[in-house]
Amino acid sequence: MNARVPAGIVPEATAGGPPACPLCRGKASTPYLTEPGRDYFQCPACRLVYLHPAQRLDRAAEKAQYDLHRNHPDDPSYRRFLGRAADVVISLRPAPANALDFGCGPGPTLSLMLREAGYQCVDYDPVYAPDESLLQARYDIITCTEVIEHVHAPHRVWPMLIDLLEPGGLLVVMTKRVSSQQRFANWHYRQDPTHVCFYSEASFQWIAEQFQLKLQLHGDDVISISR
Repeated sequence: MNARVPAGIVPEATAGGPPACPLCRGKASTPYLTEPGRDYFQCPACRLVYLHPAQRLDRAAEKAQYDLHRNHPDDPSYRRFLGRAADVVISLRPAPANALDFGCGPGPTLSLMLREAGYQCVDYDPVYAPDESLLQARYDIITCTEVIEHVHAPHRVWPMLIDLLEPGGLLVVMTKRVSSQQRFANWHYRQDPTHVCFYSEASFQWIAEQFQLKLQLHGDDVISISR
């Protein structure tokens, strides 16, 4: 298996022009939205929209934002929210199976829900549960809910996640998708200062094509990719 690279690594900017796309590493990105202190670009190849790397929070400031979250495993509304991802897992890869919740946060909940449904599930988070040994195994299922928009180096993290899957494995991702430049300007989702990469349907199609995987869209914010 390939070397494991935890989330949060900042890719280098391209000297003398727009920063390289953090997903496909393309160097022909164009301005997408500019406002005081925040410059966004879109890659014409993979259609990722991303914040200029120099304007991202550092790890300490990111953690301070994450510490403000009040998600709790006993919160029914939070469980309903994550249930959209859990339902996709259960429908596409019934238990028993072993799973990894990548980016579980300070209050792991989806993994608890999956264990209640008969799965074996472990938690990894580069900030709150940084057990790198978990990135040396393979899994039937990987979940990544409300995480990938925070990742600074998706060109490294996506191959890592896919490499962690067993043959026939399933990756379920939850993140809001970019729909248009006009809506992006007033989109609440980008107001979170820790959200730095924004995916469209075309971005996920690009990922599926690059790795020769099967892509399915489930509603507005859940996608599944299977080997």
